[in-house]
Amino acid sequence: MSNADSHSWFATCPKGLESLLAVELGSLGADSTRETVAGVYFTGPSALAYRACLWSRLANRILWPLAQLDATDGDIFYQGMKDIKWGGVFDSNKTIAIDFSGENRNIRNTQFGAQRSKDAIVDWFVATGAPRPSVDRVNPDVRLNVRLVRDRAHLSIDLSGGSLHQRGYRLQSGVAPLKENLAAAVLLRADWPGIAARGGALIDPMCGSATLLLEGAMMSADIAPGLGRKGFGFEHLLMHDAAQWGAIFSDAKSRAERGRAAQLPEIRGYDWDPAVIRRAQENIARVGLENVVRVSCKPVSELTKPTHRPLPIGLLVCNPPYGERIGDKEQLAGLYRQLGEAMLNEFPGWQAAVLTSDLDLGKATGLRSYKRYALYNGAIAASLLLFDLCVNELREMGRSQVDAETPPPLTEGATMFANRVVKNRKRLSSWVKREKIDCYRVYDADMPEYSVAVDIYGEHVHVAEYQAPKNVSVEAAERRLDEIRSALPAALGVDAEKIIYKQRSRQRGAEQYTKRDSQGELLTVTEGQAKLLVNLSDYLDTGLFLDHRPLRLRIGQEAAGKDFLNLFCYTGSVTVHAALGGAQSTTSIDLSKTYLTWLGKNLAVNQLDERCNTVIREDCQSWLTLARGRYDLILLDPPSFSNSKAMTESFDVQRDHPQLVRMSMGVLRDEGKLYFSNNRRGFILDASLQEEFLCEDITEKTLPPDYQRKRKMHCCWLISHK
Repeated sequence: MSNADSHSWFATCPKGLESLLAVELGSLGADSTRETVAGVYFTGPSALAYRACLWSRLANRILWPLAQLDATDGDIFYQGMKDIKWGGVFDSNKTIAIDFSGENRNIRNTQFGAQRSKDAIVDWFVATGAPRPSVDRVNPDVRLNVRLVRDRAHLSIDLSGGSLHQRGYRLQSGVAPLKENLAAAVLLRADWPGIAARGGALIDPMCGSATLLLEGAMMSADIAPGLGRKGFGFEHLLMHDAAQWGAIFSDAKSRAERGRAAQLPEIRGYDWDPAVIRRAQENIARVGLENVVRVSCKPVSELTKPTHRPLPIGLLVCNPPYGERIGDKEQLAGLYRQLGEAMLNEFPGWQAAVLTSDLDLGKATGLRSYKRYALYNGAIAASLLLFDLCVNELREMGRSQVDAETPPPLTEGATMFANRVVKNRKRLSSWVKREKIDCYRVYDADMPEYSVAVDIYGEHVHVAEYQAPKNVSVEAAERRLDEIRSALPAALGVDAEKIIYKQRSRQRGAEQYTKRDSQGELLTVTEGQAKLLVNLSDYLDTGLFLDHRPLRLRIGQEAAGKDFLNLFCYTGSVTVHAALGGAQSTTSIDLSKTYLTWLGKNLAVNQLDERCNTVIREDCQSWLTLARGRYDLILLDPPSFSNSKAMTESFDVQRDHPQLVRMSMGVLRDEGKLYFSNNRRGFILDASLQEEFLCEDITEKTLPPDYQRKRKMHCCWLISHK
């Protein structure tokens, strides 16, 4: 890597730390920075990348973006990886590992993506006559990062090796460890460097393995956080400049030696568990700060400010247990109250910072915070509460120290889900406005772990939860649904009361007609010139299949002066469109009394006379056997499968459709059109039908913009006589 040339780099970090990381990289000499979710792009010479690996207190990894590759399928991606001249990056005697993330329609799991990546690299070396590089998933010399976004693979070299939050001083930790880079972020948000510069002290009353104390001490002593690591990934690359790195590392060592010898702030920690204190002392010794960071066994109830010298200012900081992994919430409320009382009584004039994932526990301190930051402790969403103990007072239990109207921060997963919903809605907004769409799908299991369909129905929202796979526990599925519940109101700007949730699972036969509730509330929505009634609560389906919207509108435009037949008519939304489009007559047939009653209401709300719009309750196959009428326009939209008690035999659309189509064509006039649609995945139109009739696959033309992600929602043919 040439020091004179400027390169592009990418630093990853926990979500919520992006702005802090951008400032830090700027202080290390970055030419420019650009924040994104969970990371920062930055530019500068190779020396900057070395400094970032050594000095960043906030980053997880420093990546060197190498290429963007076409990943339409596994073979194309493999070839792109194999075209890279790997011999210019590292020697074949180095061990490698692939960190692969993301999926698309052809690369469906990360293991497959990682395997194809490894194969391409190994095959490149073998083709050049070099030995095969070995794979070491635990401690590789060279770690490659591949991130798949739709059909593009972003390939980077991990310059860090292992995650940079691993400083090397913590071999063991307590039950709920705080990652080192998050501890550094807590201290920076609480302005520990500024407090230390003014002669302030640092105290952690629940210090655990001393992570907060050590990160604070290393900041004050100017000790590079990466100084204690065993090595970095860039040291195994061919472009590594050992002399340049040696100079940067030597300078950091000298700065650390001067820092340890300087007069450092008072830094103390306490914990009630002697075993935890012993581990903290071992960690402190590894950094060589035994004379600076002192820890001892003491419960929060006995917390007092040190009196051996005046300490008018300082920072009291802690990461108390918050019920996610240790403790019980009700019992912990008392602990937080003790903490709040000690903070106010023993540390007047100080600042305080408390990291918790439960705002109710934060409120239990009885103190008012002046600032709250959303952070993530691993997968746990947390809030950093900052307190000014110069001006504060103890409140009664249950009173809030934060604004009661402020909603709790979203978890990382809920935030990602909300961002996807907002993004989808924005993408569809111009189409919705132009076409005056009242009902549309805004999310359909875009992220597999949040497996729901979210549909807008005017001012209401319908959320259908797909049945979780067997390998997903009930508890995990419920937790994700809770995250969805927390995210949707703000993401869509809808009151929570107007969002209806239902579990959606694979149905058979009449199960799709089974009532789920008995509210009986019918809402009126608009589609084109039609008013249609939907029920968002009582049944699995709402009475309106949104993916068939283009076909309904198409039939409405073609119906003028025609006799229209609607087979398996459901709630008759297509019949309404045809009638409003000027059909001479409509005939609608279905076996369900419930849905035919619904059809009658749809006709009534559009002021359509039932004398011109015939409704027949009968099995469609039986009716077609005896039908004598002739029709210009027919919609045949059967279920994929049905075994209704009112039928003599079961119905399977793949098995039975040839006869059903022929019977329908038997009542179609010579110049007429039959639209045949169904939702059977993997459906194949019988070849004999294509020989007998003119069959045009119009599936693509009948898929609306809100269903472009799932292009197999239905299949549709336009069939006419030869």
